[in-house]
Amino acid sequence: MRIDPDKCMGCMECADFCPVECIHERDGQGVIDENECVECGVCLRADVCPNDALFMPEESLRYPRLVRAQFSDPGVSHPATNQAGRGTEEMKTNDVTGRFRRGEFGMALEFGRPGIGTRLTEIEKVLQALMAMQVELEENNPVFGLVADMRTGALKPEVRNEKVLSAILEFKIRQERLEDIVQRLTPVLADVDTVVSWGLATRFAEDGSLPVLSRLDALGVPARPNGKVNMGMGRPIVEP
Repeated sequence: MRIDPDKCMGCMECADFCPVECIHERDGQGVIDENECVECGVCLRADVCPNDALFMPEESLRYPRLVRAQFSDPGVSHPATNQAGRGTEEMKTNDVTGRFRRGEFGMALEFGRPGIGTRLTEIEKVLQALMAMQVELEENNPVFGLVADMRTGALKPEVRNEKVLSAILEFKIRQERLEDIVQRLTPVLADVDTVVSWGLATRFAEDGSLPVLSRLDALGVPARPNGKVNMGMGRPIVEP
């Protein structure tokens, strides 16, 4: 995003709407720190500028900077998954897709949310550690398309320093690996320079219980009760 200096009157009404606080006053006018801007478009959609000084320049919609809008603006779809927002269905459609099966745990690491943002280099740190643990990355996720080397977890060099509002790194493991993965991944996340929400997807047991809760408790990992629940009302996809 950018502010036209010939139109800006310095009212700074737009600044309150920036989730990453990158709109500042300079010499009586509003200025956007374009290095910190995640191209979410909130300031523009808020429609508070009396002189229509806010605009999105063409270079914001060119790769690799376009990656910012794809991960930050819910109105922009990810080309790899054809979905907006974070660009992934996670477990919300698991009754249809069967992404997470019995005997498996799905894990989702959401970087930068809420309202903090993250450089993709922070995701790369964790991705490289995960590749060393030999986990299975989710391919139907826009982060997967940014990986240059699946062996090492290195991202494409042109996108590494791009900043986004949030992004989800998804993978799955066999259930018996839970303790090992949690113990190895926890110190890696502590070294990340943003906030990370760690989600776990599991299927209910036949008796309606969630055995994973006691295992997480033994690891000292609190499980919040306000999770997402897939009601299982969809029809599974049938392979032709």
